[in-house]
Amino acid sequence: MAGVVSAAPYLDGLNPEQRAAVEAIDGPLLVLAGAGTGKTRVLTTRFTHILAQGKAWPSQILCVTFTNKAAREMRERVSELIGERVEGLPWLGTFHSVAAKILRIHAELVGLKSSFTILDTDDQLRLLKQILRAENIDEKRWTPRHLGHLIDGWKNKGKTPEKLSSGDGYGFAEGRGAKLYRIYQSRLKDLNAADFGDLLLHNLTIFQKHPDVLAKYHAKFKYLLVDEYQDTNVAQYLWLRLLAQRPDKSEQNLCVVGDDDQSIYGWRGAEVDNILRFETDFPGAKVVRLERNYRSTEHILAAASGLITANKDRLGKTLWTDDKGGDKVVVSGVWDGAAEARVISSEIENWFSKGRKYNDVAVLVRASRQMRSFEERFIALGLPYRVIGGPRFFERAEIRDAHAYLRTVKSDTDDLAFERIVNVPKRGIGAVTVQKLQMAARAMGVSLEAATRQLVKTDEIRGKARTALRAFVLDIDRWRTAGADLSHTELAERILDESGYTAMWKRASGRNGDPKAEGRLENLKELIQAMGEFDTLEAYMEHVSLVMELDTGAADDDKISLMTLHGSKGLEFPLVFLPGWEEGSFPSQKSLDESGMAGLEEERRLAYVGITRARERAEIYFTANRQIYGQWQSSIPSRFIDELPAEHVEVKSDTGYFGGENNMAGGYTGVSESFVDSFDASYTKPRSPGWNRYQQNQNKTIDGSATRKPTRKPSSNFKTGERIFHQKFGYGHITNVSGNKLSVAFEKAGDKKVLDGFVERV
Repeated sequence: MAGVVSAAPYLDGLNPEQRAAVEAIDGPLLVLAGAGTGKTRVLTTRFTHILAQGKAWPSQILCVTFTNKAAREMRERVSELIGERVEGLPWLGTFHSVAAKILRIHAELVGLKSSFTILDTDDQLRLLKQILRAENIDEKRWTPRHLGHLIDGWKNKGKTPEKLSSGDGYGFAEGRGAKLYRIYQSRLKDLNAADFGDLLLHNLTIFQKHPDVLAKYHAKFKYLLVDEYQDTNVAQYLWLRLLAQRPDKSEQNLCVVGDDDQSIYGWRGAEVDNILRFETDFPGAKVVRLERNYRSTEHILAAASGLITANKDRLGKTLWTDDKGGDKVVVSGVWDGAAEARVISSEIENWFSKGRKYNDVAVLVRASRQMRSFEERFIALGLPYRVIGGPRFFERAEIRDAHAYLRTVKSDTDDLAFERIVNVPKRGIGAVTVQKLQMAARAMGVSLEAATRQLVKTDEIRGKARTALRAFVLDIDRWRTAGADLSHTELAERILDESGYTAMWKRASGRNGDPKAEGRLENLKELIQAMGEFDTLEAYMEHVSLVMELDTGAADDDKISLMTLHGSKGLEFPLVFLPGWEEGSFPSQKSLDESGMAGLEEERRLAYVGITRARERAEIYFTANRQIYGQWQSSIPSRFIDELPAEHVEVKSDTGYFGGENNMAGGYTGVSESFVDSFDASYTKPRSPGWNRYQQNQNKTIDGSATRKPTRKPSSNFKTGERIFHQKFGYGHITNVSGNKLSVAFEKAGDKKVLDGFVERV
């Protein structure tokens, strides 16, 4: 075999660790592949090597990926490596496509026919809606989407209705979640249908209840290859373990490739523990670490590696590169969010002026609401950009809906806006009723609103629809009257509240609800903040119209990439900007509150992913002040900045925005500590164009209620080691004191930085 291996051209160019991972064909293997270490090449070369060595036929290799794109890429690479088109790779695909193929063969074992239908999301929601109505459950309070997300979560954990515990589903419809799940599964069988989650769930049932079927697949698949193993959920993990753990341990030829440091999808069911316990699941498994990075420079890798070492739940590896030196990771502080967008835009213009491309540049944000300030700045300067993983801010459905409400209140002849929101949220005004309104409007030669006001007085429209339309036009009248006394931001908030639009998304984001709903609510709050930058509603709407018009002009493919950190995984760029690194924003306070230390570690992995997207240059930004949902807040730099190794970081401050020079040299105990001190020194000398608005609004929230004005204390009476109590975070002990800022190890909330005015000794 050695002679064959040495002559194999597809092995040329592999480094020793990559080659070891390729050639370790037999037995369980964990390939820990760090960012940019060539994991895809290893996986495809290993696939090729098994075929070339005659170890298995293509139909005897099970290879699962997370996306169809990854499966297509692997198929093409295997063909390229072998030198001819490889046909007959029936078991190379995504988890769900492979599971669907198995389910077609054994459908009768779970009460289905092989011709079963796979429901899409719309069909699933329609069925859930029917079930809620049949059970006399208020679908406005307990929405079909909420129930669907709850059921999907159970299926991702491998739970059939029989396996639910007494507490599962207790929070839905007064404890009826489990019962509704049973009804839903029964209805699916009646329809000879399965939803997406059923594909793996039914496979688990078949394998667990029919060992003869499982034995058949043990004999069929000689080798198993798994990509992105750190992103597997419980159901995927159980499915793989059943297929891989054969009675004869010498035949457990499972190779999983992944990176525990890049497990960032816990919010959608991924379990980082799956990769952490691989050696426990498969005793004697070989572990190969791919640590040589082919993407980034030495300083970028060292900064990212230094950051991730703060995580305790990891298998451990240290990335290195032959690309020595390069630019250090730049950490910059600016006065506020507007300054952040200006500075980054200026840096991009400088990059382009030196002959580089916009395609080289990415701006990676923690939350989609942060995109708005960058989009508007790019448009104002004529910088071409694309939003990856979602629509641009003003194109998002929730923003268009809000604008439609404002346009309807502003004008009684805006038929497009009226039609868009007449039944959003649902008021019982269906398509047939809207069609009647349109026909009447054309017949009378008036607007939709005018036609509606006429028809609610007659019998052409009856019942619930007429009642809803009458209430809707009364709402419009009330909002128009209120607009004379309220500011345009207050009016917008009232409309979104009284129309039920905000409540609709709050219900959707409830416990185990729609994961996207929380982001939509954040975007609506960001919308109110954006409106506050204009004197009138008319000025704001004109601005939006101009933005949308300018937005459509750039057709050039050379564009800046704007996306969330989650959406950036797997991508790379020469220049990466990482704005918004402040406590509460990143790490996300929501993640910390909901998941504690596990949430903090996932946030840190997300920071690691962000830095390692950069090939040549990475720049991190934070602000001294941030306007969040209309309220100005002074902020402190993210703890992740403190965790960056100083020797690989270049600290800058934008003196044009702070006023005066800030001395960043000397006394270094962490990047953010230096910045916080410089913020204290220049706090009274701001030069941001938004300073006047800040001074006027710093003591008010959007609704005008008073807020605590930030205070700055020169020193603290607290000492390291003292035990304290915080109203939100509970008990803890002080680990460091810097001025009036305390670093505290809280017993339940983990490590946090707080001001001493918010704690008391115990």
